[in-house]
Amino acid sequence: MAVAVPPFETFYESHKTEVFRFLVSRIGRDRAEDAFQETFLRALRAYERLEHGEHLRAWALTIANRIVLDGARRQRPQGDMPDLVTEDGRPAYEELAPLTDDLPPKERAAVVLRYGYDLGYDEIGAALGSTEAAARQAASAGVRRLRKEQQ
Repeated sequence: MAVAVPPFETFYESHKTEVFRFLVSRIGRDRAEDAFQETFLRALRAYERLEHGEHLRAWALTIANRIVLDGARRQRPQGDMPDLVTEDGRPAYEELAPLTDDLPPKERAAVVLRYGYDLGYDEIGAALGSTEAAARQAASAGVRRLRKEQQ
């Protein structure tokens, strides 16, 4: 038997705190406020089409996550890219290429961005369309794989 869809106000009150915390953890407090409003606006627009009230928490967090991803995809780099100086004049990604060529694509990108360009995990996550934690995991997995191959 399907769970009835509660009134939107009840849904909002039940999930607003968790959705806001999720957004703050992903994109920071300043940007989270706009994303929070957009999340519940999208939810409100789709609410009448819900067939049941099961998994509303997951549904709200999915909407919020899509807003975060959409924002990361639209975000353009600010300013000019710095010229990265290397000892032999090659860009950082070329210096790491012989080591990282055999890594899976996400691990390779995370390792090159972290150790070749010295980007933070939050920046790497945004570049890869994932989270800071996922970027940290991908870089760590890539380094472990490289160490294993070097033995």
